[in-house]
Amino acid sequence: MNIAPAHLTALQALGYTETEARFLYIVATHSGYFVARQFLAFTDAHWGKRTTLFWNKLQTKRHARTECFPKSGTVYHLFSRRLYRQIDRENIRNRREHEIEFIQQRIAMLDFVLLNQGYQYLETEPEKVSFFCNQLKVPNQFLPSKIYHGRRTSEPTVRYFVDKFPMFVAGDASSPVVTFTYIHDGGAAFVDFVHHLESYLPLFRQLSEFHFVYASRSDSHFAKATELFNSLVKIPLESDIAEDVLRYFRVRKAWDEKRYGAVSDADLIFSNHARSRFSGQRFEGLYRGWKNGHVSESNICQEFGTNDRKRKVEFQTFLLNRIAVSEANAAIGG
Repeated sequence: MNIAPAHLTALQALGYTETEARFLYIVATHSGYFVARQFLAFTDAHWGKRTTLFWNKLQTKRHARTECFPKSGTVYHLFSRRLYRQIDRENIRNRREHEIEFIQQRIAMLDFVLLNQGYQYLETEPEKVSFFCNQLKVPNQFLPSKIYHGRRTSEPTVRYFVDKFPMFVAGDASSPVVTFTYIHDGGAAFVDFVHHLESYLPLFRQLSEFHFVYASRSDSHFAKATELFNSLVKIPLESDIAEDVLRYFRVRKAWDEKRYGAVSDADLIFSNHARSRFSGQRFEGLYRGWKNGHVSESNICQEFGTNDRKRKVEFQTFLLNRIAVSEANAAIGG
């Protein structure tokens, strides 16, 4: 993680030490919220005069407020426009107030970044857009986006990568490989994860290689997350179109024959997406012929040929423990 010296100097000018400035920069950029254990782990400190001075500086300078929640305890929120302005983050949404579910996820995102400080993060929306559009030459219509309608103007605003999940780049400048992340800090439902993958699919299809990390505080989610990612992303992108057609036909046939036990949740999700991809008379005719045994699988492979763009997609799970002092230097794969 490379933090511009000018940004650290600007935060130190507000009265913070270099270590405090570095911590505040990471919080402001990646979360907006933090809890005491994260500051203690980052500074390798214990409760005492040093931490008391830090809390007092934040509050007396009106740079942060404390929010108390019954189950989450005390949470610190960096909200000062002046502080964010010092690091060119004045318009970032992290300084706004949010609901507890949002805050919990942001704290989990900060845990991830603090546990993985050795990576070169794409920290802001402009950095991400520039990386994909200018460096990788991906048209911006393929980027995940959301349209906001402002109250002060009738002109809508398009924002990209509004989820703000950590994203970092590895490899040399000629062939950089980006790692996307998804931070799961909620219940067992995977609706949001599926929606997230769907919103990123157009971008994924433009990349020859990328990595994806699914982070959660419970490893009980890993098997299902892996199944969904493989079904929605990895298998379709790495496989030939003929293989996707055949998989769709097999799932559809099992469903038509009421063999519901042979169809997994991942199969259903895949089938829902494939139905729109493989619609029309051509595919309906092939399906009927295949189902009746008049069209062989080899005929379908010859019909569509092979995938002429080979992709490499890597998926990894990461157990997001609550960061402790001894874990501060841990990293993915470490």
